[in-house]
Amino acid sequence: MFSGRWGKLTSMTRPGGHGLHRRAVLAALTAAGAAVAAGCDTPANRGAAGGTTAAAQSPGPSAPSAAAPLSPSVALPSEVVHGPRDTPAVALTFHGQGDAASVRRLLDALAAADTRVTVLAVGVWLEQQPELARRILDAGHELGNHTQHHAGISSMRDAQAFAEINDCAVTLRRFTGSIGRWFRPSQTQHSNAMIQVQAAKAGYTTCLSYDVDSLDYTDPGAAAVVRTTLQGVQNGSIVSLHFGHAGTVTAIPDLVAGLHTRGLRAVTMTELVG
Repeated sequence: MFSGRWGKLTSMTRPGGHGLHRRAVLAALTAAGAAVAAGCDTPANRGAAGGTTAAAQSPGPSAPSAAAPLSPSVALPSEVVHGPRDTPAVALTFHGQGDAASVRRLLDALAAADTRVTVLAVGVWLEQQPELARRILDAGHELGNHTQHHAGISSMRDAQAFAEINDCAVTLRRFTGSIGRWFRPSQTQHSNAMIQVQAAKAGYTTCLSYDVDSLDYTDPGAAAVVRTTLQGVQNGSIVSLHFGHAGTVTAIPDLVAGLHTRGLRAVTMTELVG
């Protein structure tokens, strides 16, 4: 299933993988290098399993302090859309921002269901709610990067996109000691070549997508969230969910129970892919 380092995932990446974007990626790399040489590539709402604490979270790669050019020896991130199809497990991933009381209720619901998830935090939200970073990690959940301001990253210029990723990475490191293993682009399901280049420069080896959208952000009610998710999941699915929605909190018990009925476990991303 694996060939070489993490960036060489095959069966777990978006169809076409690196080959689909190779020419676009090379062009983006050339443009990024040119921008840096010209001196213009500078920074500019939408943790690990097993009880890891904020201080002990796996450190991961270091976030750079400036938009340095990407070394040709650095592999571009893969885009992970789906986990192993022979694994009876599903990764529940949350876009991380929302009022603190709602997030606490969601974390309580996950604890009651004995379920650990992966949270992709928005940087400005994390700055406003730093105590939740420790609670998330202490509960055994993973914490990753969902950009600093949750703006539409796919339409940004290179330097602005880098700043959005890197600023969130710096925020994560300040509060947890790590930039986290996972990066999810904001306001787009898939990462383009430009996003992959900027994510690599910020220290990430994975752009995290998903194959099941719960549509919970449309506030359809708990029953609809459960139904939509369970209709779409299969072995190795990655589910997109959101903090800050009452229906999502209410859906957790039935969602986890429904996965168990289908012979699936709810796990973190790291647990899903190893």
